[in-house]
Amino acid sequence: MPGRSNSNSGSTGFISFSGVESALSSLKNFQACINSGMDTASSVALDLVETQTEVSSEYSMDKAMVEFAAMDRQLNHYVKAVQSMINHVKEERPEKIPNLKLLVEKKFLALQNKNSDADFQNNEKFVQFKQQLKELKKQCGLQADREADGTGVDEDMIVTQSQTNFICPITQLEMKKPVKNKVCGHTYEEEAIVRMIESKHRRKKKACCPKIGCSHTDMRMSDLVQDEALRRAIENHNKKRHRHSE
Repeated sequence: MPGRSNSNSGSTGFISFSGVESALSSLKNFQACINSGMDTASSVALDLVETQTEVSSEYSMDKAMVEFAAMDRQLNHYVKAVQSMINHVKEERPEKIPNLKLLVEKKFLALQNKNSDADFQNNEKFVQFKQQLKELKKQCGLQADREADGTGVDEDMIVTQSQTNFICPITQLEMKKPVKNKVCGHTYEEEAIVRMIESKHRRKKKACCPKIGCSHTDMRMSDLVQDEALRRAIENHNKKRHRHSE
């Protein structure tokens, strides 16, 4: 809890929040544990899809991701509530120290009462998990029956299109560590796109997406996320190709 300095003044301007802010900083570190848990659950879910394990096991991973996202939201709300309390006291400078715990609880409950499932769309790891799960299912053909439209699409054409998606627009080679651009959705070889962005920024220039026809003209490192689903799809494709050649 915050304490006063040795000053005789009753002003809360002399309250030290260093202890609270230090504890808050430690609390934020817990988010790293949540992120690690989400990474693990995501990886396991992708493994289950890849090996075509029963749907109930995959569902349990999906449920785990929802729980992790809910924990992350709750933690963020608590951190916001404490920061709001600190800012309120510093700005208002009341004559008497208010009930700080009550202020935090009121703000926290107000934030919690606004909870909805739509909040999870703001959780980057959760959104990335859903997208990669969907992409890997498509690559593994698990949604073929559900999404078939009866047009009789040529199977060879599908394979050719998939192989085209494996090629980096910069190196023109098959990707080994693909990363996806969150803004435009295009994928690149990680080393190649990082080198391109760094080179542009060193010369004080904007980095444009190298995919022909893309309108994204100001790429940043923060736009890039690992495309685990595509990496697995490429590996599976190469394994099948290797088996067929034997």
